[in-house]
Amino acid sequence: MHNLFENFLSKTKFITVLLALFVGGFARGAGVTLVTHGFNSSIDGWIIPMAGKMAQYPALPGTNSSCYELSITRNAQSQYVALATLISGVEPLVANSGEIFIKLDWSTLSGIGGASSTVIANAAASALFSTNLISALGGRSLTELPLHLAGHSRGGSVVSEMARLLGAQGLWVDHVTTLDPRPVGSLGDPAMKNYANILFADNYWQNLGDGLFVPNGQSIAGAYNRQLTDLNGGDSSSHTDVHLWYHATIDTNVSLTVDFATINATQRQTWWKSNETAGATAGFFYSLMGGGDRLSNLEPAGAGNGRVRDGYNKVWDLGAGVATNRDALPANNGAWPNLLKLNVTSTNRLSVDDPIALSFYTQSGATTSLTSEVRFFLDQDANPYTANNVEIFQTNILSTGTSHVALNSLNLLLDRTNTPPGTYNLFARIYDGVHARYLYASQKVSILPSRNAPGLSAPRLENAQLHFNINGFIGQTVVVQTSSNLLQWTSLSTNTLGLAPLEVVSQPVSSLSPRFYRAALVQ
Repeated sequence: MHNLFENFLSKTKFITVLLALFVGGFARGAGVTLVTHGFNSSIDGWIIPMAGKMAQYPALPGTNSSCYELSITRNAQSQYVALATLISGVEPLVANSGEIFIKLDWSTLSGIGGASSTVIANAAASALFSTNLISALGGRSLTELPLHLAGHSRGGSVVSEMARLLGAQGLWVDHVTTLDPRPVGSLGDPAMKNYANILFADNYWQNLGDGLFVPNGQSIAGAYNRQLTDLNGGDSSSHTDVHLWYHATIDTNVSLTVDFATINATQRQTWWKSNETAGATAGFFYSLMGGGDRLSNLEPAGAGNGRVRDGYNKVWDLGAGVATNRDALPANNGAWPNLLKLNVTSTNRLSVDDPIALSFYTQSGATTSLTSEVRFFLDQDANPYTANNVEIFQTNILSTGTSHVALNSLNLLLDRTNTPPGTYNLFARIYDGVHARYLYASQKVSILPSRNAPGLSAPRLENAQLHFNINGFIGQTVVVQTSSNLLQWTSLSTNTLGLAPLEVVSQPVSSLSPRFYRAALVQ
């Protein structure tokens, strides 16, 4: 994600300011990524290492994150019980990346005599909605944050069903990833579907197995379908090689070993096409954290073999056009408000004097007779729950109902008196009076000090010294200069302004020697 640099020079009598159109780096934060296994499997082999590498992903918007195991078991009363345990990282309210990784373990129920994917999905979706699943969240549910659900084999059916169940409450899922999906009808698993509440869906699958000992996956309507046609090497099973392929798009080291399966330089050259950069621009790259262009017309596997943008929701025009590429939700009570997309549409390196132009898509409410509150914040990290963010704007928007999506545009004006210069993440919070959801913009915002020229207060004489204040704006660097003839100027001091006016003390001059003072901005 790189933009061109474009500079312009603004000059006044005493001020020179350089501004640049500059993208300060891709930024996303505060998301929940859930990964789960398939038939007769567990999280111990490949899921724990995969989540560990997600926490080390180069684009992680911070230095730490939270990783939980979410186990679904059946107790003696045949009730399905969900339990979340922190297994690595820090607690969510202090993670500066805002990222939470969930390893969904239903291993005791994944084999013959276990449970259908619908049953597991119902227990897992209920857990995500729960406000007491993770006590460290302080009464918040995981569904407040953007969701990325990923599942292998039968786990693909689990995450597909989770999306449906979340959508029944009006909740959108940002991303669903299926890895060689293989529902088992005889165990009660429904067919694979991408529902209308999924923003982006990608599916990685193969048919190199024998269909018995080595299952084959399948293409799914409405997804970006990337068929893997060369999985030589790696594991002994092409079915498990699919999640190894995806793992290698997170950990892009040339060689890696996961659960005794290894890929090396040979697989890096043959498993991915040239435009996938040996895995670095494939798979996880299209997550919010990866920042890949989901609206791309790229066909990585070749012409006619699936475009990336095929996986983008086209029920409404969200940037990919309109088409029938989603299954309708069987039920949707509109109980949750949603921020679907948030983009900075102006330059994202600007003076505090300039408006920040934004566009954002929403869907909220069961009907159009309601309103939702939307607030915008500048954040020093990527976690909306920490205390180092500052609110910059608040507005109310009309609800859309469940059959429409709204595109909103705003120009946000900052308070130049108390907005320190710096580089920030920008996020929005939508709240309907009951539920809140958060979403970060994809770009950081770099705020420069005000371009408005500073002024000097009337001087006063105290203890044989001349005192006056510099009246400017926070973050400005100001040089104080003196002259006896308004032609030649001598610099006395250079200062960076804080919130309060800065006092300058100068020796007085004789009444026979007039003296002039001025303040000028410096870069």
